[in-house]
Amino acid sequence: MLGQMRSFVKFGLVGLMLSPVAVSAHPHIFVDTGLKVILNDQGQVQGVEVSWAYDALYSMLTFEDMGLDSDYDGRLNEAEIGFLTGFDLNWVEGFEGDLYLEASGAPIALGPPEGRGLQIEDARIVTTHYRPLVKPVAASGVILRAYDPTFYTAYDLTRGVNVDGDCAVEVTPANLDEAYTLVEEMLYAMPASQQEDAFPEVGEAFADTVVLQCTD
Repeated sequence: MLGQMRSFVKFGLVGLMLSPVAVSAHPHIFVDTGLKVILNDQGQVQGVEVSWAYDALYSMLTFEDMGLDSDYDGRLNEAEIGFLTGFDLNWVEGFEGDLYLEASGAPIALGPPEGRGLQIEDARIVTTHYRPLVKPVAASGVILRAYDPTFYTAYDLTRGVNVDGDCAVEVTPANLDEAYTLVEEMLYAMPASQQEDAFPEVGEAFADTVVLQCTD
């Protein structure tokens, strides 16, 4: 996930064992995700507001790595919040923000992130940013997925999906049985020594699919 995170900090977090096959230490980071689709006056999608609530362990390790929360109470003062704000928006070139949109089978281009703030909830870091579309598109039929292709980070949509406009949201959960099987097959096909450094890009298989259904 977070292109910055891959080079900024890779903590040795507890891995999620998905199957009898060694799934290395993937995923490392767990993020509760929220999406709010913003429509313009013509009913087109003009952007998506994204919230990321990082897991408690990752949040704690980030505090330690950045010299914050010296009293270990899971809270930050205003100065510390100001220092931390934007830490996950310094993306490396080529990083897509782990958010993918498409319509009629074609990808939809998104612009760079615009920070919308950071807060601490129950000792967890929660950040919000906005992704404008390079060109607004008709909303009905737009598909959204939040995932890290490398599955270094696991996203789920527990913070909800909303639309700022007259559209319904259909969410189809990922087929986890098929996703686990894909991981097994791809890992069996490579030497164990390569499984961490060259972990197969299976993140999309674990992504829920969001489809917008809008009135004309």
